Amino acid sequence: MNSDDFFTSIENQYNRQLPFVAYRKPNSLEIKGMLQKTDVLYTTQDFSASGFVFSPFDNNEHTVLIPLENSNTMTTNYHSIPDHNTKFVEVISEYIHSEARQNHINLIKKGIHAIENKQFDKVVLSRQEIVELSDTNPFTVLKNLLNTYKSALVYCWYHPKVGLWLGATPETLLKISGNQFSMMALAGTQDYKGTLKVDWQNKEKEEQQFVTDFIIKNLKPAAKNFKVSDVETVKAGNLVHLRTMISAQLKEDTALKQIIDAMHPTPAVCGVPKQVSKQFILNHENYKRDFYTGFLGELNLKTTVAPRLGRRNIENRAYLLTKEVTQLYVNLRCMQIKNNRALLYVGGGVTKDSNPEKEWQETVSKSLVIKNVLP
Repeated sequence: MNSDDFFTSIENQYNRQLPFVAYRKPNSLEIKGMLQKTDVLYTTQDFSASGFVFSPFDNNEHTVLIPLENSNTMTTNYHSIPDHNTKFVEVISEYIHSEARQNHINLIKKGIHAIENKQFDKVVLSRQEIVELSDTNPFTVLKNLLNTYKSALVYCWYHPKVGLWLGATPETLLKISGNQFSMMALAGTQDYKGTLKVDWQNKEKEEQQFVTDFIIKNLKPAAKNFKVSDVETVKAGNLVHLRTMISAQLKEDTALKQIIDAMHPTPAVCGVPKQVSKQFILNHENYKRDFYTGFLGELNLKTTVAPRLGRRNIENRAYLLTKEVTQLYVNLRCMQIKNNRALLYVGGGVTKDSNPEKEWQETVSKSLVIKNVLP
């Protein structure tokens, strides 16, 4: 299938008001589509099905599933437009956002006060921003995302009973292939200034370490043989972050639900401890996050790989192995398109060393990731 036919198929699906997802994994040319045959709203609680999942921030709510067995699948290679002219716009004056700015700064101050009162060590606080659209065609936005953010998971997800979401997220929640597990601890944010040699402050280093420690602590009952990489600086669009890669081997009889329940939401999108910081978010953010800071991705899809064999077994290389692979991403840098408007979602981690004004500016920088692709 060529890319024109691919986009025609998903646009026809959208016009028929039938669920679908189109997505491209980081640093890949292949874009995949999963088109559900009916408008039934499927959900999963035990994560044993196969398909594509879309899960909200609040893990007490249902995870939506586009089931593989009730969908048509398709793939194509999408070559980004070399001269795509999306540019990062200048940060808009804080005075234009005076009300939103003050509301968010007040929220940050509440978070810092709660930390000082020992309610929790870290909390991630966010806001919603609404942008009027001149062009409401979601596939224009999808192509802009594909052209601009090659190292992110780029997606367009739609269900007529839920809504239309698009995004370009840099953060992997988890990947499981057979019994091999890997996860990313991503936190800390600065504007990209042409170099990865960044002077990180203690607040940012501490914020990232919270995430790494949380992952290892909560995975220990279910995994063994941990490997933790050095902390590195990585670029995501117009921003840079601190990242640690963590891998492990899952113990026998470990259910995927057990892993997801332990990990989601992580301190990178919620806080430490998890339950208390999550409740603070639900009580004090003045909007509902829905699927922002939830997760999405492939669930229990079979893939074929060649076995790793020594020279003595080279004649057996023709035999391929089939594994079930789950690859989930945190839903960051995303938007919902609703009533000719784009609802943008941005936030940041708050610790005892946070500066409310800098936290506000961080959300402004993050909002540009999505604003730069809007028509």
